[in-house]
Amino acid sequence: MQNYPIFMDIQGQPCLVVGAGPVALRKIRLQASAGANITVVAPDICKEIRDEFGQKVNLIEREFQDTDIKGYRLVTAATSESLVNRRVSELANQINVPVNVVDQPELCSFITPSIVDRSPVLVAISTGGGAPVLARILRAKLEAIIPASYGKLADTMRRYRARLSDITDSETTRKRFWERVVSGPIAELFFSGRHVEGEQQLELSLDQLSQGIESDVGGEVWLVGAGPGDPDLLTFRALRLMQSADVVLYDRLVSPEILNLTRRDADRIYVGKRRAEHAIPQPQINDLLVELAQEGKKVVRLKGGDPFIFGRGGEELEKLSTAGIPFQIVPGISAANGCASYAGIPLTHRDHAQSCVFVTGHLKNGSIDLNWQQLVQPSQTIVVYMGLVGLSHLCAKLVEHGLDASTPIALIEQGTTQSQRVFTGTLSTLPVTVESEDIQAPTLIIIGSVVSLRSELKWFEP
Repeated sequence: MQNYPIFMDIQGQPCLVVGAGPVALRKIRLQASAGANITVVAPDICKEIRDEFGQKVNLIEREFQDTDIKGYRLVTAATSESLVNRRVSELANQINVPVNVVDQPELCSFITPSIVDRSPVLVAISTGGGAPVLARILRAKLEAIIPASYGKLADTMRRYRARLSDITDSETTRKRFWERVVSGPIAELFFSGRHVEGEQQLELSLDQLSQGIESDVGGEVWLVGAGPGDPDLLTFRALRLMQSADVVLYDRLVSPEILNLTRRDADRIYVGKRRAEHAIPQPQINDLLVELAQEGKKVVRLKGGDPFIFGRGGEELEKLSTAGIPFQIVPGISAANGCASYAGIPLTHRDHAQSCVFVTGHLKNGSIDLNWQQLVQPSQTIVVYMGLVGLSHLCAKLVEHGLDASTPIALIEQGTTQSQRVFTGTLSTLPVTVESEDIQAPTLIIIGSVVSLRSELKWFEP
């Protein structure tokens, strides 16, 4: 280990920053967030520092002098003059004051790391000053997987530490209690923004422990939208819950790439449906979710797109609610949003469409039961889910009820993935075009003037 990692309390402590440009501004912001009493010395103080900190820090507008170094807890050199930076470093080291010289690690007695701030939780990442870009990228990755509410959770745990110590002097019991809090439903309440409920559940758990009851961590179901196919379109919360679940129930439209992001040792249960073929009937899926949660398991119900758009997430949650099973809903980017964007087709446009309607084109008894008059309104985009098999019938009905046969239409196959293909034409031509193609679900159909913009706006051509 090249450097000894340490966190320093500079709350109310005098800290010196030599320099007053953009780099110095970043250092001032960081130290100010930690409550430091900052003095800035520089011959020219930039406007941004004056505007943001003019009344909050001590600004001394002149050249640095050797005597400026005395009386400070921490010193930072952030000038564009290498000789000044070196002199600041020498003087600080002579009197054993920690000093950081920006972008010159050889002159530093400490290095400022990249920070993930979830105060009071702080994660510091350092490459010893040798690869700051790598540190920044690692920080970005951690920012994505550490919920902002970790800070609120940590602060709440701090406030209840003394109470837990009053209840039990067993270190093992206290450790086991906090592990249940951090890994269970209480933490999830915080992560979902329900801080008051989380604290109430924490108090209840402490009350139970004081009575000699160590409550078991109950099960929970997380209804998660997996998006249209591209794993990069998953939300941060979706990914976190997928990697926390004991069991994953997944649909046919969930791509293997997304499924592989779930926890490696999680049980995976396929409950997908296709035309006239259901792996598990919907009522059994509903019952299975309840059973697994009652066993104390954390369950992800993983659905393609958004779980509340032409999914049966509402039915599943009704069953869970009746059974008293806690649940969360994590929306996903819908197939309509994702596929349209990757195809370069805006769903609305000032010159083409001022409204958009989503419908399902699923055939039932050889026909599609839709409000055709409502669909053929002018300046409107029609988005059709599950419309591949009934495409010819769909197009014929729209023409029959008033849409011009020359209306542009697009069929998007496996949108947002590397297998994406986009077929365009008109209501009269597209059904003929796709007859000769081996098209694989999932597909999405977009109808309306906006389709004509694809030739200009297309960007994703795998």
